[in-house]
Amino acid sequence: MTRKQMKKQGKHSLKKHYFIFVAACLIAAFLSAEFRSSLNFSTAPSYEQTYEQIENDLNGTGADIIKTNMRSIGWADVLRTIAADNTQAGKEMAEQIKENAIEHADKGNPAFGRTRGVFSGIVNQVTSGSIIVTAVAAIASVTGSENAGVMILIILGALLMFVFWFLIQNTFPVVMRRVFLEGLLYERVTAQRFVFLLRIKKWLKASWIMFVKYVFYSLWCLTIVGIVVKHYSYYLVPYIVAENPDMTARQAITLSRRMMKGHKWECFVFELSFLGWSLLGTLTMGIFNVFFTNPYMTASFTRYYAELRSEAKAKNIPDADLLYDRYLYEKPEEHLLREKYADVISVVENAPKEENGLSGWRGFLAKNFGVIFLRREEDREYERRQAEIVKVYELIDDTRGEAYPVRFYPIPEENRRKLVESLNYMRHYSVWSLAVLFLGLSFAGWLWEVGMHLVSYGTFVNRGALHGPWLPIYGTGSVLILTLLYRLRRNPALEFIATIVVCGFLEYMTSLVMEIATGGMKWWDYSGYFLNLNGRICAEGLLVFGIGGLAITYAIAPMVDNLVNRLNEKRLKLVCSVLMAVFFVDVVYSQIHPNAGKGVTDINASFSSPRPGNEKNQGDALTACIQTEFRCRQRSGL
Repeated sequence: MTRKQMKKQGKHSLKKHYFIFVAACLIAAFLSAEFRSSLNFSTAPSYEQTYEQIENDLNGTGADIIKTNMRSIGWADVLRTIAADNTQAGKEMAEQIKENAIEHADKGNPAFGRTRGVFSGIVNQVTSGSIIVTAVAAIASVTGSENAGVMILIILGALLMFVFWFLIQNTFPVVMRRVFLEGLLYERVTAQRFVFLLRIKKWLKASWIMFVKYVFYSLWCLTIVGIVVKHYSYYLVPYIVAENPDMTARQAITLSRRMMKGHKWECFVFELSFLGWSLLGTLTMGIFNVFFTNPYMTASFTRYYAELRSEAKAKNIPDADLLYDRYLYEKPEEHLLREKYADVISVVENAPKEENGLSGWRGFLAKNFGVIFLRREEDREYERRQAEIVKVYELIDDTRGEAYPVRFYPIPEENRRKLVESLNYMRHYSVWSLAVLFLGLSFAGWLWEVGMHLVSYGTFVNRGALHGPWLPIYGTGSVLILTLLYRLRRNPALEFIATIVVCGFLEYMTSLVMEIATGGMKWWDYSGYFLNLNGRICAEGLLVFGIGGLAITYAIAPMVDNLVNRLNEKRLKLVCSVLMAVFFVDVVYSQIHPNAGKGVTDINASFSSPRPGNEKNQGDALTACIQTEFRCRQRSGL
């Protein structure tokens, strides 16, 4: 193919898989694996410039500006100060940075609170460098030397950075090339292909090959000619490893050299042909590169690799037979697919209809919300067939020739999602199963709130607006997740995002309605939490809801439903009816006499017990007082 033809095919491939290709390149940029310059939307001043500015301010307008500039100093400066054998100065610097940040947050947008919650503590610890001070102190208490503590911390930090580079930054180019290679021919490439190396248990081997390639190239960079020549000699290593990670590092590097022989100048000119697009990316501060140039170039060079691979096969280049993944470049014939995926095709052909034989409003509820009223024998058979579909769902596109057929790969992949498959998360829930889930999770939420308050404050408090042992916000949220988001269950990422949206809306509106209904009484307040909205919801709580929602959808609810199906139906209906009746009586009574008082509604930003939903404040004010007293005594030499 000519350059023009390869670029045309690369553009066609990008059009088919735009979002996942852009995501792959964006992840590579964030990991600093490739395309790092694409994220340089702005240039921040260096630490040296920051210190020079502070010195100028000392001679200028005074302490207020110094405090302002202190916000530009972070944990790296604290580490420098500690490394200069001045741990106390580093500690004071970290404390000042934290105090300035909290003061700035209090005066600014209340949504970015820095005084309460787990997120606030993490943000304060990391941005101020307090975590560095704590680590040095902990190591020093064991070794008996602060210098040794600093040295060990630096060594550990360097080791962790190397491990991250070796396993992630160094290896991700291979992962990204695999995604682009599968996108050459097939119509679908899912996000699951990012863990391709894990599924064939070759991640470490791919990391080692890329590491050896890096070492070889670094040594060649000591020569002027090697910088350019070996850049193109080793150019195909990530593609070769993406196709077959089960070879030695020497084989992969040597094969790349042989395939690039006579093509180095050609590759250089091909790179040069994208210069106009790169300049356009520069003019847009890298944004255009992120959304077009980077994935376009990678897709085009993936096509280029396919051409060189074909040539190597035709010329019988030594070790070219190691590039054995033929179905990356040609689709298997239909009879081969039917033979290899016979079990999957059988399940698909006998798949139950979504309506489950129901019509009218019952069919509408079953199809769109996953709810049935009575579980008949036909329904049980339908559930069994649905469980088989869940088991083979990820392979359906393979059988149609729309996605890469993983069963044809010479290295077998691991069985996937065994727990989820066995639990059949695409089931329909009966009304009685939903009732059990509502009551059970409302009770579990109440136990969680009461237990956390008991641990935090040493007193038993009946949490929530109701008098009974239940917090309906937990049960309601769970039922909404299982019904409103029924059609999203096949996509865990969308399920997670939608769960956050649904639960965030539920929590916000519940807070607002309860406050209005009780004359302005607050039942929970997230003021001071990092990323909160009017104190009614916060990022910390929503993240917990998202994770909990996934656990409920894919594990807890199916297990509860399995248990419910084994119970005597008449007794189940009787118990559920009685408990629901008691619950509604409690709701009506609590409208007149709400469960207000100490530990329930005595909420304020500095010392409080949060909302029915998560007991996150664990004595922030008391802790702050103790820390302040400790600092005062320390500075006084007591």
